This record gives sequence, structure tokens and C-alpha cells, in this order.
Amino acid sequence: MSEFGLSLLWYFVIGISVLFYVILDGFDLGVGMLHLFARKDEERRIFLNAIGPVWDGNEVWLVIVAGALFAGFPAAYATLFSGFYNLCMLLLAGLILRAVSIEFRSKTNARYWRIVWDWMFAGASFVIAFGIGTVMGNLIEGLPLNEDHDFSGDLSLIFRPYPILIGFFTIALLMMHGSIYLALKTEGNLHKHVRRIAHGSTLFFLAMYVLTTVITWFNSPHMIVNIQLYPVLSVIAIAAFLAILNIPREFRYNRDGRAFISSAVAITFLFGLYGIGTYPYLIRSTVNQEQNSLTFFNASASPLTLRVLLIIVAIGVPLVLAYGSMVYRIFKGKVRLGPTSY
Repeated sequence: MSEFGLSLLWYFVIGISVLFYVILDGFDLGVGMLHLFARKDEERRIFLNAIGPVWDGNEVWLVIVAGALFAGFPAAYATLFSGFYNLCMLLLAGLILRAVSIEFRSKTNARYWRIVWDWMFAGASFVIAFGIGTVMGNLIEGLPLNEDHDFSGDLSLIFRPYPILIGFFTIALLMMHGSIYLALKTEGNLHKHVRRIAHGSTLFFLAMYVLTTVITWFNSPHMIVNIQLYPVLSVIAIAAFLAILNIPREFRYNRDGRAFISSAVAITFLFGLYGIGTYPYLIRSTVNQEQNSLTFFNASASPLTLRVLLIIVAIGVPLVLAYGSMVYRIFKGKVRLGPTSY
């Protein structure tokens, strides 16, 4: 395989890994953000146990993304993690607090102990979702990179209006995704309550989807350049729109499983639109775009490194998929509390 082909392949490997993370850990984050909408302690325990067996396995995809970016595109990794250093520390703190909250929350029956960890769990989930969206918003809008491909801005540039908008869009998307997952895992009166939450979350997402689409059209016109050059790619935008519309339709007919699949499909096509809009850039520079930007080709490691990494990926990723499939199969069905529950 040519050097260009290897770089392009790794571009897709990282993209697919990000997609798996957003779909899988996305509903974990959605459940976390909705945690405080539970009406009593038992319901919050059910929320936790809905994701308890799978949340840590879902985070493995984030490790794969970071490792693949570090080894496959070291220049992009260096620029991204140095430019977003403060935001990365915030995300890391959120990931740590979420994990600690899940494990510590039910260690004692003390009311205030549980209240503190409930707020920590929900807050950390919001921080992670908002942080992920903010990073993607900055990558869409572009960053000031100098001739050495180094970030030449400051923290205020990261929290511009458009990236903040994408941060809230991500919160809305994952809240909807998580609420539909909860509908799959609950029953009885709680299921009815969750369906009301899901209805509100879906309306929130639809409003954010329309707002974000309109603002992106005017704020970042480069995101539609590739679609204008290759009109066949507009099929992705249409498919995303139809998948989004199908979510409330399936939910209205009590087809929670199909609604969740539609949500996952919508995330896939929305991420596809992100990839089409930003291609071939990993980090687009707002200063001398053609010379200073980092693409999947000029930021990639050596061909030998990419070939060796492909062997590791070919062994490791199927194992991750097999483990995940086994866990989801074992813990499928409705959540019921037992002696070993959180």
C-alpha cells in the first residue's frame, strides 16, 4: 500500500474509533446528564446500573483514539494536546470524577453522601459532553497555527461562540441518545417517566440541530465545499436528516429499540458530515490555511510505523469488539436491582 493510502486508512481508523466512542460512551454520558431527573434513590440506582456493566468498556474506544492519534499522527497529537491542554485537563478531571462517582456513590446509605456523588456524576457527564463538543467546534472553525504547525492562540480562542454552540449541541445529542437507552432498560412507572424525559430531550436536540445547521451554514461555509464539489455526498446530509426525523416517529410507536438504532445512525451520519466538511484536514489553520494546516498526509507517521500499527489494530480491535458484544449480550434486557447492584 502506498504512503498516501496508509495515511488515508489511518484517517478512517481514527474516525471510526471516535464514532464508536461517541455512540457507545455517548449514551453513558447521556444517562449521567439525566441522572438528576430521577425522582428517588431507587430510580437513580437503576440509572447507574443501566450503564454499570458497560461504561468502562465503552471508554476503551477513547484510549484507542488517543493511542492511534499519538502513534499515527504525532504532529496532530502534539498540536492538539498542547493547544487544548487546559481543556484536556478539564476533560480528564471529568472522566476521573465520573468513574469515582459511579463506584463511590452506593458505598454507604448516607443521604448527603449520595447527593454529593449524584451531583458529581451529573456534573462530570456535562463537562465531558461539553468538552468533546467544544473540541470538535474548534476543529470545524479552525485554529491559528504558525508555520511550525504550533497553536499560536490562547485559552479565550478555544471558548469562542461557535465551539460553545457545538458543545451545547453535543449535550443535546447525547442527552437524547442516553434517554432512549434508558427507555430500553427500564420498565413500569419509571419507564413512563423516562419516556417523558426522552420526549423533552428529543425536542431539545431538534431545536439545537436546526440552530446549529443554520449557524454552521453561515459561520463555516467551508464545511459544504466538498459537498458542492461532489453533490453525491449530499446523500449523507439527507440520510442524517431522515434518521433524526425517524427517532421521534419510532418512539411514538413505542419502538424503543428502533429509536435507539435511529439515534446511533443519526450520530453516524452527522459524524460523516463532519468528516466530509473537514477533509483532508485534521487541524485546519486560520492563518495561511494551505501551508500551516495539518492534514492526514502531512501529519502522519512513517509508512513503517503505520504498517506495524495496523498489525496491532488488526489484533486488538476485534478483541475489543468481541468483549463488548459479550458484555452487552450478558446484560441485555431490563434493569432490576439486586444484592450486587450499585
